Amino acid sequence: MRDVPVRPLRIEALAPVIGAGRVAETSMALESARQALGGHTVWTVNSTATGGGVAEMLVRILGYTSGAGIDSPWLVLEGDEPFFRITKRIHHKLHGMPGDGPLLPGDRRHYERVMAPNAEALGSRVRPGDIVVLNDPQTVGLAGSLRDCGAAVVWRNHIGADTVNEHTDQGWAFLRPYLGAVDLCVFTRQEYAPHPLPSPFVVMPPTIDPLSAKNGDLDPVAGEGILEACGLGPVPPGAPLVVQVSRWDPLKDPVGVMDGFLRLEPDRFDAHLALVGPDTAEVADDPEGQQVFEGCLRRWRALPEAQRRRIHLVSLSMADVEENARMVNAIQRRATVVVQKSLAEGFGLTVTEAMWKRKPVLASAVGGIQDQIVHGRQGWLLSDPSDPAEFAAALDRLLRDRVLAASLAADARRRVQEQFLDDRQLCEWAQIFERLAGSRRAA
Repeated sequence: MRDVPVRPLRIEALAPVIGAGRVAETSMALESARQALGGHTVWTVNSTATGGGVAEMLVRILGYTSGAGIDSPWLVLEGDEPFFRITKRIHHKLHGMPGDGPLLPGDRRHYERVMAPNAEALGSRVRPGDIVVLNDPQTVGLAGSLRDCGAAVVWRNHIGADTVNEHTDQGWAFLRPYLGAVDLCVFTRQEYAPHPLPSPFVVMPPTIDPLSAKNGDLDPVAGEGILEACGLGPVPPGAPLVVQVSRWDPLKDPVGVMDGFLRLEPDRFDAHLALVGPDTAEVADDPEGQQVFEGCLRRWRALPEAQRRRIHLVSLSMADVEENARMVNAIQRRATVVVQKSLAEGFGLTVTEAMWKRKPVLASAVGGIQDQIVHGRQGWLLSDPSDPAEFAAALDRLLRDRVLAASLAADARRRVQEQFLDDRQLCEWAQIFERLAGSRRAA
């Protein structure tokens, strides 16, 4: 199990964005939690320190809790390639998708073999009365050993499906034996909680930090230089740019985005498309990434040269997390329309990021995206994300109707300001820590 450095951050830095009142409320909540913890540690465990929205959130949320005086170490579990294939299979199942096949008895045996040394490493450091926050299916198998150590266990699951089917049943059947040792589950949406569930749960949508390298203001000249460096130099300065930023994941449907974009009339907008994702060699917990990226390359190479010139596959290095964030920031700010044509989605932080940057967003009406966007008010939602004709028609409208696009973008910024900035999530975590610390004292 590997330690990830956490840089303390001060919540007061958010005052110019959220106001002194919200800063004071958050500071009071964190201080109350710190006192309730009585010197105990809040450990956070997930499967990767880079790549994906969970790691990006943890950098900031743990920074703020650490800055408030709460001992907040971050650990990444160790796993081999078969382990991450199994957990990616579970990931697809919880989204209601078949993935690469059924979950087999051997999968559980291997999952638990990987859990054992991680549990031993963590158990040697956890004290009775500590709180451990486990993130997503990769880590929930640690719950039983942590409960035996006297820790309170929170399982934060960011993914799920709005409706159940045979695939969600298989995914939850795999995970349910570990949930009995969890004191509290945290889900992104109410619909993601399985039934029956042996522990209580709360709902907590993710948030973004408006001051981070990915979301903060960016000097236009610096932004142009970043675009050149990351491979978007060939896009003409005035050309409309459609952008999707996501992992190279089949559920993000990057080839479908490409196919829908190609239905636009090429001379009508002179638009370009950028599909942007992480360097797959640098994302340890997603073994499908390289396969999906190579599928995009094959599709792109099969296109006529005139179409290839309008489509850009951008693979960003994760070696420097801050630099990666600045690259994504520059690309999203250059975008004319940001799309997220996911077939399934836990929440979609790239949607929140684009809304904060006042960009018109075209996204699928799936998962947590539906909680961020009211169709026709803060963005445009696709009723059938697998339909390239619907996608192309909606994209055509947003590129053509600049008044509509501007209206959506302005309301999107207001919605994020009110509901999806980090102070809200910090207050909710503070309440959870105080609640669990109190229940441990009572026990």
